[in-house]
Amino acid sequence: MKTRLPFIGPFKVFFLALHLVIMVFPLYWILITSLKPQNEIFTYPLKYWPTNITFDNYVNIFKISKFHIYIGNSLLVAISSALIVIVISVLSAYVLARFQFRGHRQIMLAFFATQMLPGFISLGPLYLMMTQLDLINSRIALVLMYTVGLIPFSTIILRGFFQRIPASLEEAAMIDGCSRLVALVRIIVPIMMPGIASTFIFAFVQNWNELFMAVMFIDHDTLKTMPVALNSLILKYDVDWGAMSAGTVLSVIPTVFLFAFAQRFIVEGLTQGAVKG
Repeated sequence: MKTRLPFIGPFKVFFLALHLVIMVFPLYWILITSLKPQNEIFTYPLKYWPTNITFDNYVNIFKISKFHIYIGNSLLVAISSALIVIVISVLSAYVLARFQFRGHRQIMLAFFATQMLPGFISLGPLYLMMTQLDLINSRIALVLMYTVGLIPFSTIILRGFFQRIPASLEEAAMIDGCSRLVALVRIIVPIMMPGIASTFIFAFVQNWNELFMAVMFIDHDTLKTMPVALNSLILKYDVDWGAMSAGTVLSVIPTVFLFAFAQRFIVEGLTQGAVKG
């Protein structure tokens, strides 16, 4: 029987609590900054709670910019790309998990290799490609780029889920008269929902927060996504920290609701989706 040192428990709790404070404090500071009037944001000594709570920063960000349009653009691009990623990745992951064919190993190695390359090195060639396709200043360009960038990693993750599901399930459905595609949709996909939900959330968050490609491909004000709009608040000699903080708080709300709604699926996905070799 193993003996546990008596100080390990409090020691662990202390460092977990310290880690929680370090992670939460920046979010707290952004929130209270968004609620401070302009004259309190730069006061010294620092105020860790606003003396006069105001929502002027939230009102101003909609006055000085078309923030509601930016949020709509981000939602449209992020959801569209995430849905396409899920459809393609489910099919490709199923093939890689269930079938052995020439080039199978090379495809997996290529998928893994794409995760080692920083995305910004491809911005130049992608810009030239989008220019030739006349897709600059188009939300379609962002959807295409986000989708292509997320398919390899999403396929790797979903392949691990497929490998945990016995192939006998769809084989039994096929014996009963289902085609392989129908067996996949009706039998396997419902079992895969935790993994699919986790992958969808990952793709959505990546698309929602992406900045570099959005700055590169979008220039028209009415087509900007929310990260681009927040970046535009950083001027050459000044930053509107009140509006920036308010916009940041608003940008966090959709992801918070998404994680809260899909929490059960995320937990199941993390515990069941280990990637097998």
